[in-house]
Amino acid sequence: MDPKTWLLKDLRHNWHPYTQMSILATEPPMLIDRAEGLFLFDAEGNRYYDAISSWWCNVHGHGHPRIREAVARQMERLDHVLFAGVTHEPAVRLASRLAAIAPEGLSRVFFSDNGSTAVEVALKMSMQCWRNLGREDRTGFVCLDHGYHGDTTGCMSVSGVEAFRRAFRPILFPARRVPAPYCYRCPVGKTYPECGASCVDALGDAMREGGETIAAVILEPLLLGAGGMIVYPPVYLSRAASLAREHGVHLILDEVATGFGRTGTMFACEQAGVSPDFLCLSKGLTGGTLPLAATLTTAEVFNSFLGGPDSGKAFYHGHTYTANPAGCAAALASLDLFEEEELVDRVARLAPRLAEGVRELAGLPLVGEVRGIGMVAALELVQDKETKEPLPGTAPLFRDIRREALCRGLFLRPLGNVVYLFLPQSVTREALDDILDRFGGVLKSILKS
Repeated sequence: MDPKTWLLKDLRHNWHPYTQMSILATEPPMLIDRAEGLFLFDAEGNRYYDAISSWWCNVHGHGHPRIREAVARQMERLDHVLFAGVTHEPAVRLASRLAAIAPEGLSRVFFSDNGSTAVEVALKMSMQCWRNLGREDRTGFVCLDHGYHGDTTGCMSVSGVEAFRRAFRPILFPARRVPAPYCYRCPVGKTYPECGASCVDALGDAMREGGETIAAVILEPLLLGAGGMIVYPPVYLSRAASLAREHGVHLILDEVATGFGRTGTMFACEQAGVSPDFLCLSKGLTGGTLPLAATLTTAEVFNSFLGGPDSGKAFYHGHTYTANPAGCAAALASLDLFEEEELVDRVARLAPRLAEGVRELAGLPLVGEVRGIGMVAALELVQDKETKEPLPGTAPLFRDIRREALCRGLFLRPLGNVVYLFLPQSVTREALDDILDRFGGVLKSILKS
């Protein structure tokens, strides 16, 4: 079947996420035929760097033979089995590996399917933990106004990006939302580091106002992804963790996007010396190959769910594909590659080059701020550099950037008024230089004086 026929069938039946489908009638979706290493190939054979890691999940490049082989071997032995009262070797091995590399104290692992479910599990576990301890009043959550934690109902309730919440407000529960540590648009009108991350005081105020009704505070460590690739200093996270302890509430860290070396350490929270009560993982867990997620928590939380068969303390939450054996096999192979190829060290070595490359674009028209961490680099575009008035994310310029990027062999997807790179951890220095050269060419071509 020729590509045009596939695209016609796609438009007849498929409904794409985060997409105004009427636009696809004149701007059809790309038809990707295959992927290999750092590249995507369309149906006509054109090659593109996967510069956003296929929505922030690809780690080792596409089609890594070690992961393919691990999944194939597992499929020959055990494809799937329920995980309620049943276990299997891949899940046992993976849970043990995750507990070994996680921040201190996170010894229990609950598997699910994706980032949203990993966070949903943490929210429900926190609330029920307090209930099991006789604290049924602790049902509230504190979150950030630029935070994003997924598209299930609980996750939307503790997110702050209105585009994801607007249509669903009637089914969301209330949460205490405070200004994010957005240094470019400081909520308290100060400058870092002289400010001492004083914006964290709002988090403490919310916990104090909520008092005994607060169950947990939830944050994305060091990088607010869908909120605009906002990077904030480790001291904010460190102080936020201290405030959570001071007020006796759980700390939930959403490392769905930042985990597995993306920021230069295995988990971003390590850079602040923080061990949370819940750690939510997905995306890079399988190297970006199969759907799998994990919510890690402490023995203290786990023990609060123990009791007799009639105690009502069991955690009534689950997923059909919880701890899917093939997904676990992919994750185990991915973790092996982290060790063998020293990927976390590679990211730490290459991050300064990525930062240097995008900083060179700071002087271009409309570029308000350049920011980044690890393998992530972002440019926020504004209408006026002095006033910092944002350029509307619907501006035609962003479609022009995407088209020009494709012409130069880069697959990009701007996020609101932010153009960014979110590169696989396996990127080489040579490939990074090539990507930066193409990326710079795109922006210099479109953002002309």
